[in-house]
Amino acid sequence: MLYNVIGLMSGSSLDGLDIAYVQLQETAGRWSFNILQADCFPYSHEWASKLANAIQLPAAEYQLLHSAYGRYTGEAVNAFIDEHHLHHQVHLIASHGHTSFHMPEHRMTAQLGDGAAIAAVTGLPVVSDLRAMDIAFGGQGAPIVPIGEKLLLNEYGLFLNLGGIANLSCNQGGNYVAFDVCPANRVLNLLIAPAGKAFDEDGATAARGQVDTGMLEKLNGLGYYQQPFPKSLANDFGNNIVFAMLQQSGLSMQDALCTYTEHIAQQVKHAAAAVLPAELTETTNRKLLVTGGGALNSFLVQRISSLLAEISVDLVVPDKQLINYKEALVMALIGVLRWREEYNVLSSVTGASRNSINGALWLGGEA
Repeated sequence: MLYNVIGLMSGSSLDGLDIAYVQLQETAGRWSFNILQADCFPYSHEWASKLANAIQLPAAEYQLLHSAYGRYTGEAVNAFIDEHHLHHQVHLIASHGHTSFHMPEHRMTAQLGDGAAIAAVTGLPVVSDLRAMDIAFGGQGAPIVPIGEKLLLNEYGLFLNLGGIANLSCNQGGNYVAFDVCPANRVLNLLIAPAGKAFDEDGATAARGQVDTGMLEKLNGLGYYQQPFPKSLANDFGNNIVFAMLQQSGLSMQDALCTYTEHIAQQVKHAAAAVLPAELTETTNRKLLVTGGGALNSFLVQRISSLLAEISVDLVVPDKQLINYKEALVMALIGVLRWREEYNVLSSVTGASRNSINGALWLGGEA
């Protein structure tokens, strides 16, 4: 079966809405993919602020934003279809939405971006709410990308996504485990913002700084890092705890960025060591694929690569399209699996009581 799908992803780094038009093909149980077109629609300052502050809104205003962001998303998809001449070619839209509340301990997660609004604006079938069923089954609802790694990218043994939050997944002989490692781009971007920059290009500012060992020890000592996996992070851990610690430290911008870059690298090494067997064997796949915006930060990647080499892990940086749009690609796959009524979130990853079929389906076209 061949599916032409638009996958949508909005990450915690708030850089914009990722839209990927992908072709997915299933033949005798094996999946292949091709990213045909992909763009990032940057958020205006107004939209970035609305999404960042959504959890502070009263209930009615939050619901109004949920609807408005759904319409905004639908309009962005229509513009993407117009630009790439994709009319009458798209079978399905799969939208992750933008995570606002994430409280798996209370069996609740919420992503902004009403799927019904997207379907109404585009006139296309839409799958949304991609984490809710896993949460209801007692899972973390995150990470959900490993199903795509298992079906589309199984030549690698480990996967690192350096988005607003860094997460790691590992193929342990066919059994996938994954968890959020630490805040990543979201904190780095907040640290560089006073310089009038959206991000620290190539990690150039961080590279000019020095690691503050005292602050590094405090960061590494945070309770989350001692918890066993499966586990996941909400955005406020990076915003309200980690960034606040760095703000109050009195470090220069360069030293704060350098220190936090080292923190990310050390936590990635610690996470990889935790999921890999201690003994090296011929059958252990220790190739790690790194994607997400942080994979374009050469200083960060160099520090991670150097530390991973100490535990015999080989870091691989793919082409730019996969770096930037891997998550949107996987959202497309999750939507197709929902359409086929097949499992699309793995309980071995999230800790749920069972594998589950996630996603609400909204039919926007006429019968």
